[in-house]
Amino acid sequence: MKPLHVQTPLLQAPPELFGRGRTVWLKLDALQPSGSFKQRGVGRLVQQRVADGARAVVCASGGNAGMAAALAAAACGVPATIVVPQSTGVPVREAIAARGASVVVHGASWDDAHAHATALANAQGAVYVHPFDDPLLWDGHATLIDEVVREGVAFDAVVTSVGGGGLLAGIVEGLRRNGLAQVPVIAVETEGAASYAAALAAGEPVTLPAITSIATSLGARRVMPHALDLAKQHPIASVVVSDRQAVQACSRFAETMRVLVEPACGASLAALEARPDLFARFHAPLIEVCGGMGVTPARLAAWRRDLGLD
Repeated sequence: MKPLHVQTPLLQAPPELFGRGRTVWLKLDALQPSGSFKQRGVGRLVQQRVADGARAVVCASGGNAGMAAALAAAACGVPATIVVPQSTGVPVREAIAARGASVVVHGASWDDAHAHATALANAQGAVYVHPFDDPLLWDGHATLIDEVVREGVAFDAVVTSVGGGGLLAGIVEGLRRNGLAQVPVIAVETEGAASYAAALAAGEPVTLPAITSIATSLGARRVMPHALDLAKQHPIASVVVSDRQAVQACSRFAETMRVLVEPACGASLAALEARPDLFARFHAPLIEVCGGMGVTPARLAAWRRDLGLD
C-alpha cells in the first residue's frame, strides 16, 4: 500500500531563527500535500478503512484533518463528508470542497462537529475517520520519526504541538519503534486550548468549557485518554504559550524560512524562547513543523493586528 504522504524536508534551523550557538532541527510537515502532518495519519487510516471495505468516509475537523481526509478519499476513489465547526474559515471550507468532499458546517467547536459527524456516519453507513484517536492514525504519524532516523540525524528531544493528542501519540510510537524511548517529547499548547496541560495537572482528562485561543486547530476541549496514559510511560513535558508568542513565532518563521504556518504550529516554534530553562539541557531538539492550511499572509497580518504586534 503506497503511502499518501510525502517525505518532507529535514533542515537545520538557521541561526537567526533561534539564535547562534545551538542546533535545532526542523521537520517541515507544512509541506505535505494537504498542508499539514495530518496527511500521514489520516492517509494511513483512510487507505486501510477502504481496503477493509469502506465505501464512504466522514471526518470532523477544524480544517487540517478534513483536508487530509478529502485528499485521501479522492485518492482511494470513495466519497468524503467533512464536518467543520463554525470557527473554520470560509476559505478553508472552500479548499476542502475543491478536493471533491462534501462540507457540512455544524456547531461552535470541534466537539460539536464530532458528535454530528459520528451521527452522520452511522446514518449513512460510512466509516468515521477520527482526526486524532485511532492507532492506525498514530502509526501514520510515526513515519515522521522514521524519516528523521533514516537521515541519520541525532536529536535529543522532540517538540510538538498538541490538540487532541494524535500527533503526540504518533511521535512516541515512532521513537519507541526506532529504539529512542528515552528521548523526551515537549508537548506545547496555547493558553485557551490547553486541555493536555489541564489533564496532566488533574491526573485525568479534563473538558475545557470553551476554546478561547486563536489556535483553533488545537481546539479539542478534551484530550484523548491515550495521550494522558503516554505521560505515565514516556518522558513528556508540557509547555503552554500565549497566542501572542505563537503568532510572533509564525511571523519569524515566515520571514526566515519563507513558509507560512498556523498559530497551532507556531506554539511549538515559540516554545524554545518561552521556556529557556527547560531547553537549556537539550543540545539538538527536533521541532515538528506541523503546518496548517488555515493561514494566509492576510490572516497572519490580521492576527498580528488583533494581538497588538504591529
